[in-house]
Amino acid sequence: MKAVLKAGPVPGLELRTVPDPVPDYGEVILKVLTTSMCGTDSHIYSWDNWAQQRIKPPRILGHEMYGEIVALGKGVSSVRVGDRVAAESHVTCGKCFQCRTGNAHVCKNYTILGLDRDGSFAQFVSLPETVCWKTAPEIPPELACMQESLGNSVHTVLTEDVTGHTLLVTGCGPTGLFAIAVARTAGASTIIATDVSEYRLELARKVGADLAFNPQKMDASVVQEQTGGEGVDAALEMSGHPSAIHLCFQHVKNAGRVALFGIPSAPVPLDLANEVIFKGLRVHGITGRRLFDTWYRLAGLFRAGLDIKPIVTHTFPLEQFEKGFNLMHGGQCGKVVLVP
Repeated sequence: MKAVLKAGPVPGLELRTVPDPVPDYGEVILKVLTTSMCGTDSHIYSWDNWAQQRIKPPRILGHEMYGEIVALGKGVSSVRVGDRVAAESHVTCGKCFQCRTGNAHVCKNYTILGLDRDGSFAQFVSLPETVCWKTAPEIPPELACMQESLGNSVHTVLTEDVTGHTLLVTGCGPTGLFAIAVARTAGASTIIATDVSEYRLELARKVGADLAFNPQKMDASVVQEQTGGEGVDAALEMSGHPSAIHLCFQHVKNAGRVALFGIPSAPVPLDLANEVIFKGLRVHGITGRRLFDTWYRLAGLFRAGLDIKPIVTHTFPLEQFEKGFNLMHGGQCGKVVLVP
């Protein structure tokens, strides 16, 4: 089969012909119909310090996928050949304290598809039965493959109720754009978005932001003006940039909520007394999705009319993966989908 992989410890990826996967006990073979690219893949492509510490080549990338099950290993009982499924990328142990107490999304022993085992930038991928998510047929393939990534934003937005609340979303990359769309569907009253890219700010407006602005060009006091001087009920930080993190703490109201999803490239100093403690804030660190609570909520949001189509800006054949990474590195895309 054709696959895109990190062949060695150097920047870039390669398209190669590799053996088709064979399912172990409890696994299925998925024929990949669509797979989407994310920031993690970009880090691995660039071979930055994080990737060098995390990935052991050779490794087929890709952890956002949708396809058709074409073969079953022994012991598989919950899915059948012909089922159309997406996949949860975190393969959890089921035995640690976190798994046994309803917090498998922070399992101490998890492995990740496309990082610790071969992923979906290929024509076929082997998956544990336990991570398969049957997907409603009315969800088109180019959206169905993004459910894993979308789940991050669902978890970020819905950690607390947002109905009737004002929100600030900092960072309008795909997860930030997803968060805006989810918040709009969930009944947020006012959504304010920030980014330094006009391209992405325009996408934010398309998916439901009431105000989208570049804080380098417009005074962020506009957040206070939009909220009657109170600040927002909740701030969702999706970029990891230090200035955006401080913007969230500055403009959330006293006794409000800050959800931190973006990953900083280095430690970020905070004025804990004035930015958190004296404001009485609730700060949530967001990683992954709650398994599988977030997936059920995500399915419900689709039924409620969640529209993420504007976020899918480019689709390429698998062989043209380089075009996708070039767009991502230039910030001139929303979500990029590859079709094996």
